[in-house]
Amino acid sequence: MSFSLPDLSRRDFMHRGSLGFGSLALGGMLDQEARGAAHFAPKAKNVIFLYMDGGVSHVDSFDPKPLLKKENGQKPKFEVEATVFNNNGNILASPWEFKNYGESGIPVSDLFPHIGSCADELCVMRSMTAFSPNHPNANYSLHSGLILSGRPSMGAWASYGLGSANANLPTYVVVHGGQVPVGGMQMTGEGFLPASHGPSVLHPKGVVLQNIKAQETRAGLQEEKLALLKQIDGRLQEKRSDSALIRSAVKNYEMAYRMQISVPEVTDVSQEPDYIKKMYGMESHFDNTRTYGAQCLMARRLVEQGVRFVELTVTTGNGDRWDQHGKLKAGHTKNALAVDQPIGALIKDLKARGLLDSTLIVFAGEFGRTPFAQGKDGRDHNPQGFSIWMAGGGVKGGTVYGATDEYGYRAIENKMTVHDLHANMLHLMGVEHTKLTYRYGGRDVRLTDVHGEIIPEILA
Repeated sequence: MSFSLPDLSRRDFMHRGSLGFGSLALGGMLDQEARGAAHFAPKAKNVIFLYMDGGVSHVDSFDPKPLLKKENGQKPKFEVEATVFNNNGNILASPWEFKNYGESGIPVSDLFPHIGSCADELCVMRSMTAFSPNHPNANYSLHSGLILSGRPSMGAWASYGLGSANANLPTYVVVHGGQVPVGGMQMTGEGFLPASHGPSVLHPKGVVLQNIKAQETRAGLQEEKLALLKQIDGRLQEKRSDSALIRSAVKNYEMAYRMQISVPEVTDVSQEPDYIKKMYGMESHFDNTRTYGAQCLMARRLVEQGVRFVELTVTTGNGDRWDQHGKLKAGHTKNALAVDQPIGALIKDLKARGLLDSTLIVFAGEFGRTPFAQGKDGRDHNPQGFSIWMAGGGVKGGTVYGATDEYGYRAIENKMTVHDLHANMLHLMGVEHTKLTYRYGGRDVRLTDVHGEIIPEILA
């Protein structure tokens, strides 16, 4: 018995073979999505990440060091590591006084009276460390766990791991205050995860949907276009081995269509009562307070409607963000004025609505500042020990974890890394961080790499 094979051109062979490859790719993608399910009951259904771009000075905010006042103006008595600018001066006392707040008595500086009034909800972690003293690399690692650009951000991982709680809204939103961080907005991106897990960037001012606003004038025309586009993409998906990419694109088209109706309503903070807008600082004399107040209020409205992960960037016009290499007092005062009242209002508002227990708030910059001066009145970058805090979402409020030395220079007790931060954030969301993986580059990759420890002391 004999048989013959049909003559096939290289193009025909690749075309026919791609049908099978497309199915494999689709199956692989579905398998990836299935592995992203929650692993146990979550404490936090949503996350609001308050990204303090530039690096808040911990010794001027949440980690008081009386020795700095005692030795103000003296040369450091400890070994000083190389700094970014190597313009290292003498010990610099904090220009602000600290006050103990709440039943817990957590000390917070005069920079943050509104946040301080919420001290019993805060878990202040004073032993955070960064992987780099440089803004871009520290920003990349804070968001993705790696100092290099291109990896998925924690928001994208949360979207991939937990999926949507509201089909009409994106799973992951960045409410952009207008100040682009050093390293670029790609640090908030999806990296190698499917594009459907990337952030939708909204603005608290003006048109929030400037990129997806409908242009069609005839009723039903947009639906007809989308139907045709879906049909074309469906055919293309059958022919291509990278059909997962096409499927993500289709999902993004569909989400953009639904967002045209859902997003304007949920982000319209003008619907809020006057007392709420006043509480968030939207009647402040300072424009940056009004802007950040709108961002925080928008974040509350988004998590109310089921958005999993919301990140807030800082507002424009803040000078050097939190990056005060000079004029520390002027710069930090202005930055704190922008964010303190809105953040305090956000915590209290969520609690009043019964949402704080299910919403994890994280306040963090990429590193801290030095206890000695840069020049005369600034502070250089310090990745060796600084403070961040979390509230709500299963966190043990009214607690302080870890410690820096007596100058606030190095973490000396319960040292933390971004991998530990990410592991605990995922844990509070009901995800076992070692099991949340995505196959890329021939291996299973995860947000926490091969690191990350759960910290029982910070969990309620």
